[in-house]
Amino acid sequence: MEKYIFGIHPILEYLESGKTPEKVLIQKGLQGNNFQRLFSIIRSKKIPFQMVPPEKLNRVVKKNHQGIIAYIPAIDYAKLEDIIPGIFESGEQPLVVILEGVTDVRNLGAVARTAECAGAHAIVIPEKGSASASADAVKSSAGALARIPVCREANLLQSLVFLQECGLRIVSLDSQGESDFYDVNLREPLAIIMGAEDRGISQAVKKVSDNVCHIPMKGKIGSLNVSVATGIVLFEVLRQRGTGKIKG
Repeated sequence: MEKYIFGIHPILEYLESGKTPEKVLIQKGLQGNNFQRLFSIIRSKKIPFQMVPPEKLNRVVKKNHQGIIAYIPAIDYAKLEDIIPGIFESGEQPLVVILEGVTDVRNLGAVARTAECAGAHAIVIPEKGSASASADAVKSSAGALARIPVCREANLLQSLVFLQECGLRIVSLDSQGESDFYDVNLREPLAIIMGAEDRGISQAVKKVSDNVCHIPMKGKIGSLNVSVATGIVLFEVLRQRGTGKIKG
């Protein structure tokens, strides 16, 4: 079930607290000073919004919605810069999963479930062009999205540079990657980037990456489901970190 808040003042307070809704439905023709102030914040934060007839709002909320409804994330997003130092302080080797262009909430949920089982410390998703941690995603994750920190980043490339400055190796998985990922040292602090099945990893992200690898396959189908591929990679990380051996 999707979570939402409604009414001009509650949504205004939500935004001014620094939080960001997934999207906003606004009644066509809505006016007033408070609404204009609210709408200005929505536009400045580039929050997706849709102008709709009152009937659509009435189907969602039976109470006085004042012409506006905001859908809010099912979880509280974390900040990447707050998570990484704590991992090092705990004496662990960071393991972060980054999803680029994965728009299916079921894939996000499945990846989160695998990442949590593999002991990953966080999942990073872009603010735009990515599935969000909606109620459906949380359900698909079997609750994992409520257990593992999820960071929603406005600028993915800047986030990758930040991770490298923190000492993490950036490893992108792509069907066109030159290296066999089984030959890559996965024991050090690590950020694994997984892309959408149809587009893979963008060229900009590949350029920033320390390694661009592929999963060796024998079949004729060109790609794996992203959640399956993530599972293969993460449990190879566990294997290497647990045995200290790299397959030659």
